[in-house]
Amino acid sequence: MKRFISSLFLIALLFITNSGFAQESRTITLQEAIEIALENNYQLKQAQNNLDLSDYRLKSEYADFLPSVSSNINGSRRTGQQFISDRFSEGLDPFVDITSKSISGSMNASIPVFNGFENINSLRASQQSKISEEESYQRAKEQVIFNTASSYLQVLLDMELLEIRKENLDNSLKQLEQVQAQVEVGSRPTVDLYNQEAQVANDELLLTQQDNSLKFSKLLLIRQLQIDPLGNYEFEVPEIESEISSANIQTYSLSEMIDQALLSRSDLKSSISNIRALEYQLSITKGSLYPSVSASFGLSSSYSDQYSVLGEDVGFSDQFFDQRINRSLGFSVNIPIFQNWNRMTNIQSSKVQLKNAELNLDNSRLQVIQEVTQAYNDYSSYVQQLSASEKSLKASERAFETQQERYNVGSSTLIELSQAQANYVGAQSDYTQAVYNLIFQEKLLDYYLGKLSSENVEF
Repeated sequence: MKRFISSLFLIALLFITNSGFAQESRTITLQEAIEIALENNYQLKQAQNNLDLSDYRLKSEYADFLPSVSSNINGSRRTGQQFISDRFSEGLDPFVDITSKSISGSMNASIPVFNGFENINSLRASQQSKISEEESYQRAKEQVIFNTASSYLQVLLDMELLEIRKENLDNSLKQLEQVQAQVEVGSRPTVDLYNQEAQVANDELLLTQQDNSLKFSKLLLIRQLQIDPLGNYEFEVPEIESEISSANIQTYSLSEMIDQALLSRSDLKSSISNIRALEYQLSITKGSLYPSVSASFGLSSSYSDQYSVLGEDVGFSDQFFDQRINRSLGFSVNIPIFQNWNRMTNIQSSKVQLKNAELNLDNSRLQVIQEVTQAYNDYSSYVQQLSASEKSLKASERAFETQQERYNVGSSTLIELSQAQANYVGAQSDYTQAVYNLIFQEKLLDYYLGKLSSENVEF
């Protein structure tokens, strides 16, 4: 019984301890979030695997310049009638029912002397394929960084909007206390109390909705980081070096950005390297029309317990390492004459693949220009939105303060005050969204220009 009670106590203690650890919160910064995403993202791991595979292929292409060497060894045991030449020369029956044992071994080496420059072109094609995979991996990293920063930015925006909703609810609750006191002394009608209670309830609803939006944004960020979704995480608000306003925003030149994107984008570089690899592949298929020359060398030896010289048996060492050694050296020339049009079909297929890759590159360049142009136009629009939201925020703040003072002295109605407060809260939200939209658009420009890295992601 005591042992049973002790076991239950131990299990309960472990449960309480694990529950306590599960409730611990982990604070993640923007830089940590990017590092976690780069480490866990499965698409980036796939890109790394493809890059590793290109390394192995490149090593294989270098090895193709070396001779191909193979060896084999065979052993056999035969029982039955066998022809013995020595017995025939002695006038005896040459067919004897015996059991014989034999061992043979050989080593062969061959090397291509000329094969239409296939090895050279294959090596160069593999080098370009590796460059293409490296650029694809870099673009995959930029994609992960951008997605992580965007999700992180959305969390920060929802946090700011939640604070605005909390502040608005606090103001409404204070206003409710003031209206309630004024109604009790008879200086305000009861309907003002009901209206203010309705306003508080509506503000509580908006606060709940914004809190739910923040939880959803955090869930998306956690999914982007590919970490335990049941963990408790807090995300640190990064320090902004200077206050963002329409007066100190960065200016861009559209033509310079397009030129930079066409030169810097990793996906374009990957496509260019892929085209070069296809050009070498076309040279390989054309090289199949040329004759090929190869050289070979062979070394073989064997042993048989039936082997004899002048009627005397010869031992294994004398046979295998001396008397029965054979050496060969040869050259072969293969002249292609007709192979059912297979080579010409392969050449045409390589040409079509090359043309399609060139068309894809042209289309990618047009898409890059479109992306950069659209991002630039959106950035300019967000700049104007930020300027307008600044003016609206200042005006609505002064209007709210004025209506608050008028209501306190009895020269304004509660409806007018509530409308001024709603306008002020809306202006705060619009300004906050305009700021974060502008920050997001700057990162989007960096992504489209191909200059986004984990070291320069700052808000």
